[in-house]
Amino acid sequence: MVKTRLDQITLRAYKYRFYPNAEQARMLDQTFGCTRFVYNNALAYSKEQYDLGNKTNFNDWNKNLTTLKKNPDFVWLKDVSSVPLQQALRHLDKAFKVFLKSGFGYPKFKNKRGKQSACYMSNSFKWNAKAQELTLAKMKQPLKIKWSRSFVGVPSSD
Repeated sequence: MVKTRLDQITLRAYKYRFYPNAEQARMLDQTFGCTRFVYNNALAYSKEQYDLGNKTNFNDWNKNLTTLKKNPDFVWLKDVSSVPLQQALRHLDKAFKVFLKSGFGYPKFKNKRGKQSACYMSNSFKWNAKAQELTLAKMKQPLKIKWSRSFVGVPSSD
């Protein structure tokens, strides 16, 4: 009888510093702003609907985002990748689920002075393993990355 042992896979997260050029920095700033706006807008919409006696969820926020993108006043939402905007709604959905499960920590509005972030899923960036280059959606050139340690595998948001 032969026994096989399955090795457990350990996922490790590493942070790397990157140096965007002026155009990439502008795009990242715009993405951060749009992500924050979408999150805050969905949270405000949720509060407004709750006051009217309606419950909202991710699907409602997503429909509202589509409506916002069609509004001429918010045409700038189309300038950035839609993936970080969708992820902002997913993060709000998770925040509400945690709030409803635990009963504390109602989701808060994001502000400019807080931590700026945007979550890119694997379908919103290109990874060239051979050249060790990462290009985010809607960017023309790969980001300049300072590799503090060798990178093996495929970048992910998991």
